[in-house]
Amino acid sequence: MKVVIYGLFFVTLTFETSQIIKTKEENIMANKRNLKSAINSACEEMFIECVAVSLYGNNRDGAETLLTSIVKLQSEFTSRISHPEPGMPAKVYFKKLREDFAAQANELIDQINNM
Repeated sequence: MKVVIYGLFFVTLTFETSQIIKTKEENIMANKRNLKSAINSACEEMFIECVAVSLYGNNRDGAETLLTSIVKLQSEFTSRISHPEPGMPAKVYFKKLREDFAAQANELIDQINNM
């Protein structure tokens, strides 16, 4: 029963990260506040899932490492939103930022899934 619930959470997490990418690709120059909110909610869901897996799993040390990396991911990308690179067009910068976030978030989700 725990595996089924975990599987549902994993599907939800992957859907949320892909939903962030699709909505932001449609509107390249989205509001920075909305982008920060989407990143925070995705990281919050990953954090909650990792805590749930660590409570019911055997690998607590791996969970602590993943929790730290989720917090670092959130901090890094919210600061990158606030301070774009000078000289780079905003449209290109934010597109690259979303792609980088999706790649790193998918890696963390895979690690959570493998715990």
